[in-house]
Amino acid sequence: MWKNRNVWIILTGEFIAGLGLWLGIIGNLEFMQEKIPSDFLKSLLMAAGLVAGIAVGPYAGRITDQASKKTVMLWSGLLRTISVIFMLIAIATGSVWWMLVFFVSIQISAAFYFPALQATIPLIVKDRDLLQMNGVHMNVSTLSRIIGTALGGILLVLLPLSILYIGSLAAYLGLLILTWFLNFEENNSDASVAKVTKEKTSFKDVLPVIKGLPIVFMTLLMTLVPLLFLGGFNLLVINISELQDSSAIKGWIYAAEGVSFMAGALFIKRISNKLTSYTILFSSSILVGLSQLLLFFADVTVITIAAFLVFGFSVGCFYPTAATIFQTKVPKDFHGRFFSFRNMLDRIGFQIVLLLTGFFLDFIGLQLMCVLYGGLTILITILFYFKNKQLHTVQQEN
Repeated sequence: MWKNRNVWIILTGEFIAGLGLWLGIIGNLEFMQEKIPSDFLKSLLMAAGLVAGIAVGPYAGRITDQASKKTVMLWSGLLRTISVIFMLIAIATGSVWWMLVFFVSIQISAAFYFPALQATIPLIVKDRDLLQMNGVHMNVSTLSRIIGTALGGILLVLLPLSILYIGSLAAYLGLLILTWFLNFEENNSDASVAKVTKEKTSFKDVLPVIKGLPIVFMTLLMTLVPLLFLGGFNLLVINISELQDSSAIKGWIYAAEGVSFMAGALFIKRISNKLTSYTILFSSSILVGLSQLLLFFADVTVITIAAFLVFGFSVGCFYPTAATIFQTKVPKDFHGRFFSFRNMLDRIGFQIVLLLTGFFLDFIGLQLMCVLYGGLTILITILFYFKNKQLHTVQQEN
């Protein structure tokens, strides 16, 4: 795997783009703190971009299966680069409306880019290397998040806010250039196959495939559980910072979660042959719930850091396992539509949780909300666990 030029291009591109992404996110948080006082209004603004991504999701899935995945990544990367210009205009004018344009355009770009990327990974590495590749890919993403958030915090203190977005723009241009050098054989490279695919492809075709693969269907449902934490993650960080009256805690939280995520992704490679995929998913999901409950003590710095260490480790085990199940169990001809469908589910989940988080933070406060989310996460996980056992029993009887 490590001799594969495409692997290095994907990983290097992920690192560079991750730096750009997190410089932008730190800038987004700062801009919203200055311009928008209400957490609920902040969540509405972010949710608008997610709605745009959901709206183009079915089209993105069809295009990814029909067209060259490299071409899809190039055009979506170009749109992502252009979107940063809208944020620079927002800063120059002090307009929240330009920030809305930025959110919409960057989420439309992501709706095309990430399904194409996920569909590309199984084409450049062998099935036996997928878990390792997914783990390394997510670790590179996490490393870029740690460095990006730290760098963003430093730049905010020393330089104008616009410098963060100029750095983000440079990173996205770097990713665009690297993507150009990808070279791999696509599923639809044969002209006749491509023609048949275009005639028969429908986004709805992926639904019977998911329904006919119980392991994929259950895993898809399970991936929604960590969203109760992830959906409002940035709003949580802002509120913990305000609760503890500390700007530094933001950096500590991102660093703790990122390092423990990397540890989880490395750990999962060692135990993947000893435990079933579902044991890993359910155990990780329970840990997510426990980390949320720990944030009842979010006014205590040590416990806050511990909560994010637990959360990071659990999702570091969870997501590489889920990604590998999807990439190996779903037929490659449906990868574009499937990952687009999954992207849409994630965005809907993010949007709902984001709005709920903004609402609960305004009306019941951070600590009670975390207890509510933690209890709900554990309850949903237990229900899914027994549903999974029931499915296995039915399959054995048949």
